Amino acid sequence: MQLGGAELFHRVVPVAPVRPQGGGRRRYGDREVLAAVPFVATSGCTWRQTPEVFGPSWSTVFRRFTEWSQVRVRAKLHRLVLDELGARGDLDWSRCAIDSVNVRTLKKGDLTGPNPVDQGKFGSKIHLITDRTDLPLSVGISGANLHDSQALEPLVRGIPPIRSRRGPRRGRPAKLYADTAHDNRHLRQWLRSRHITPRIGRKGIESSERLGRHRWTIERTMSWFAGCRRLHRRYERKADHFLAFAGIAATLICYRRLAR
Repeated sequence: MQLGGAELFHRVVPVAPVRPQGGGRRRYGDREVLAAVPFVATSGCTWRQTPEVFGPSWSTVFRRFTEWSQVRVRAKLHRLVLDELGARGDLDWSRCAIDSVNVRTLKKGDLTGPNPVDQGKFGSKIHLITDRTDLPLSVGISGANLHDSQALEPLVRGIPPIRSRRGPRRGRPAKLYADTAHDNRHLRQWLRSRHITPRIGRKGIESSERLGRHRWTIERTMSWFAGCRRLHRRYERKADHFLAFAGIAATLICYRRLAR
């Protein structure tokens, strides 16, 4: 049975605190806030521009978003959606790909740094691993000055054990494709130690066209991430908030596939 987005969300959202009898205003339900947060993520508007039609004020939406970011609700929801896709047999572990995209920051904050390819302007990177069908399995962020090769290990470790249609949970791809930025002997050995076959481009040997035959899927996923306009620029000082928006984009991509 396919579950709705609201039902999946209520599995991971923390229980609302109980107020003393007669104290304060009525707390807005999580469902109303749940509708407002993806709107901010996809439209790119500021928190103050949150339409009143959703019900709660912008400050309530922002406060609830902060609470959910602290307890990693976005990561738990992403995993639940991946579990549903895995149980349905919609994940292809035969080949995965890793890549990153640079995002300029408007404010300095956690996990930001000078971008060597953008005249030293401060920015962040969104790192991503997708399966063969371009579904995001693991998402992370870093400063723009972090070399892509340093993000591979934590990103692979970040793939959760996901349900399978048959057999035990799975959290490792058979092969991992990466560009020449990851051309490192240590990374190849580390992947093999985890029973993952590395398919990493070798500098001066393999052309980008040859790699593109297998890595075009992740490029398409990155273009889908661009549909989350809040990721075009990083407005958040706190890394948890920016990571939450990246996680929302990944969850929306996966849920659209689930809802087909």
